[in-house]
Amino acid sequence: MDLDGWMVVKAHKNLKVDDDESMVEIAGKGGSGGCGLCGCAIEDDGKMGEDETTDASSNGTLVPDSESVISSIKYHAEFTPSFSPDKFELPKAFYATAESVRDKLIVNWNATYTYHEKMNAKQAYYLSMEFLQGRALLNAIGNLELSGAYAEALTKLGHDLEDVARQEPDAALGNGGLGRLASCFLDSLATLNYPAWGYGLRYKYGLFKQLITKDGQEEVAESWLEMGNPWEIPRNDVSYPVKFYGEVVTGLDGQKEWVGGENITAVAYDVPIPGYKTKTTINLRLWSTKVAPENFDLNAFNSGDHPKAYEALKRAEKICYILYPGDESHEGKTLRLKQQYTLCSASLQDIIARFERRSGEALDWNEFPEKVAVQMNDTHPTLCIPELLRILIDYKGLSWKEAWEITQKTVAYTNHTVLPEALEKWSLILLQQLLPRHVELIEMIDKELIDTIIAEYGVKDLELVKEKLKQMRVLDNVELPASVLEVLVQPEEIPLADLVKEEIAEEGSEEVTEATSEDDELKVKEPKEVKIIPKVTFETDPNQPKMVRMANLCVVGGHAVNGVAEIHSEIVKNEVFNDFYKLWPEKFQNKTNGVTPRRWISFCNPELSKIITKWTGTEDWVLTTEKLDELRNFADNEDLQSEWRKAKRINKEKMVSFLKEKTGYLVSPDAMFDVQVKRIHEYKRQLLNILGIVYRYKKMKEMSAEERKEIFVPRVCVFGGKAFATYVQAKRIVKFITDVGATVNHDPDIGDLLKVVFVPDYNVTVAEVLIPGSDLSQHISTAGMEASGTSNMKFAMNGCIQIGTLDGANVEIRQEVGEENFFLFGAEAHEIAGLRKERSEGKFVSDPRFEEVKEYVRSGVFGPYNYNELMGSLEGNEGYGRADYFLVGKDFPAYIECQDEVDKAYRDQKKWTKMSILNTAGSHKFSSDRTIHQYARDIWTIEPLVLP
Repeated sequence: MDLDGWMVVKAHKNLKVDDDESMVEIAGKGGSGGCGLCGCAIEDDGKMGEDETTDASSNGTLVPDSESVISSIKYHAEFTPSFSPDKFELPKAFYATAESVRDKLIVNWNATYTYHEKMNAKQAYYLSMEFLQGRALLNAIGNLELSGAYAEALTKLGHDLEDVARQEPDAALGNGGLGRLASCFLDSLATLNYPAWGYGLRYKYGLFKQLITKDGQEEVAESWLEMGNPWEIPRNDVSYPVKFYGEVVTGLDGQKEWVGGENITAVAYDVPIPGYKTKTTINLRLWSTKVAPENFDLNAFNSGDHPKAYEALKRAEKICYILYPGDESHEGKTLRLKQQYTLCSASLQDIIARFERRSGEALDWNEFPEKVAVQMNDTHPTLCIPELLRILIDYKGLSWKEAWEITQKTVAYTNHTVLPEALEKWSLILLQQLLPRHVELIEMIDKELIDTIIAEYGVKDLELVKEKLKQMRVLDNVELPASVLEVLVQPEEIPLADLVKEEIAEEGSEEVTEATSEDDELKVKEPKEVKIIPKVTFETDPNQPKMVRMANLCVVGGHAVNGVAEIHSEIVKNEVFNDFYKLWPEKFQNKTNGVTPRRWISFCNPELSKIITKWTGTEDWVLTTEKLDELRNFADNEDLQSEWRKAKRINKEKMVSFLKEKTGYLVSPDAMFDVQVKRIHEYKRQLLNILGIVYRYKKMKEMSAEERKEIFVPRVCVFGGKAFATYVQAKRIVKFITDVGATVNHDPDIGDLLKVVFVPDYNVTVAEVLIPGSDLSQHISTAGMEASGTSNMKFAMNGCIQIGTLDGANVEIRQEVGEENFFLFGAEAHEIAGLRKERSEGKFVSDPRFEEVKEYVRSGVFGPYNYNELMGSLEGNEGYGRADYFLVGKDFPAYIECQDEVDKAYRDQKKWTKMSILNTAGSHKFSSDRTIHQYARDIWTIEPLVLP
């Protein structure tokens, strides 16, 4: 070991080493001039500083104090600068602080990786197109239990920790609940010490940055990477080839090989994910895409044809530009498929390389499912299934049977939707062009499934078999294999005369006479009634495209399928995949979503957290949320209620400042804060919410000032969420909400009695402000259409009372918090099909109040924008984009009547506070820790691996 390395270890203020051997290992990571681990200064005498502290809760390791943190931050400000050296302003302070924290994460991160490699335990790999992480600084400091040290250090350096943390942009790696769930899961996996990694894509621009203008929503590119990302570490030595197009050739030995085509490289960027009060720090590996330098056409560039020169580079780079690029065009569809395959191919190559390295000379592919669990977060990573088969068959030499068995034991699928458009289907032609070898393997999977169906149901009832194949096949509207048609072939219809002759012959009768007429018609004395057996055909429809059904492929190719809430899992079994459930009932499970209580109570709501700790007598609720249930014992206690209301007031005042900063609107903290924040979609029914507000506003305008104050509770109605860029109807809804707000908020007659605010660019950071300050939250989707929801859990954890339908996790939340503490309205899931049928038959009678609201909107009171298309979608009995498919009109009367009950309850603040306390108490079952334990036990069969 060199002297500099030894000095780093001996002088390290933040590191406890147990013996010389570990010192040698760690010292090698140091360097001259400062600490390569955390950046703390090196003492002149080569000894550790005298101001470190030891914390028993940190397993005896030395916990840095503010002075060593200051040294670390100063080190990074000078030696890993992203800004000019002359000033230490907030942006520079953030990056230096984040790099300081990252150093501490790396120590645990490397230890975790080394220990997992050494133990060679089974590991779970979570593949998702989205990871909606939010800001990482406060979360990392909180998990490391260093909030006090960093707050004090930054104060001494002239800054406030909260101000520094606000400099961090949200990572633009996700959009909604799917991505936030994935991030909560990673937090829980690390906290619970499970060996696991996440895999995703490193989007340069994410989805988009949402601007709200006079025209509604506008989209611009998100610039989250503009100043760099201090949390990520490029792994230039970890890269894998990814291929598109080309052709499949068969060698003399019968071996298939995919050759030619377009080649790119996926490069790893790693992000450490720390657990809470544990050394375990797991990895989120994100893939970026590029091509080799030789793909830059230097001759074309020098000849002036610059676009041609870097065509291959741009083609590769754009794969990781945007989350969910528009897929209206052929190019958009191709790009989405490229994204999905890049995620699957690079991740599986990495997983397999790790398995081979850990196995060493004892490599046995039959042990692969005993060491690897791959979880597909929705259908986006479906191509994992044929990709794993391809690698095992084409590169590892396994037979089809061996590879198929391994794949099915390894892969599992989480379904997040019942919406047809989200159960992905891809053009078979496009897949054949882009991934020709995978289509061959998908065809083999489809054939395997067909054989299973025929073996299960036989060929006697061909109509039944035909229906099963129609619903279950992976390939939709694709000809059956010839070998299958031979089994299913049925004779032509037998002419009536032949049937009669055959029947009479069997009876030994002589009732048939010779035919004498010109048309040779048979004359039968007393023919018996005979049924003609119709011929069953298995023809395709030439007018419809040939498709690959990715959700069906997930169900067939994996060993487990889970829904994400009890009602959703029942719909998955009884409707979405009912035929599969009948065939393989053991595959289907429920895993109700959860959210991490660290980010969603402890860190984002410190005022409430202190109260919970005081009244439960412990901080253990942050890890064991069952302790929240103890709050029920004190729900009527006046002291608790008083403290509870004070905490809510503090959070509401923060929210007032935030809304003023982001929207320009000044609202009163004395009003009820009524919030609906989530992706803008017709099924989530922001339209129902805003029409209810319009009805409220109209009634206010018809009253005197005295009547208004007597009847209506003051409300601030807050919306947030992004409409997908090509989703026209959703963007109309955003425009409508902002127009209503512009009118209502400037109406002097109404004043503070009603405000409508749309918060632009909703993300995790916005949620961390809005959720703690909310009094009422709306989860009002059409019943049976929301898989689970996770924002409902976050609101409940923070004592926010909910108004909603019996949909998704609302059902379980209502059970836990108590029916009397949840405002319920609307049609139930089992009624929806009948109500739509009633509508199509012209039997629906609209409530007069609903018609009144629509006419009021059309009157132009909210500006000159033409809302005929939006209102028209709620009218008629059939037709695309019409007939009120999401039952806004049906549920409207129940909704506004339920809102009257909300007003009544809010007037009684003692009752409301008790309801709030019981919501927090009842949210104890909705921790992602609980959910992860269930995944680990029931699907992945992995065990915690606690670092020594």
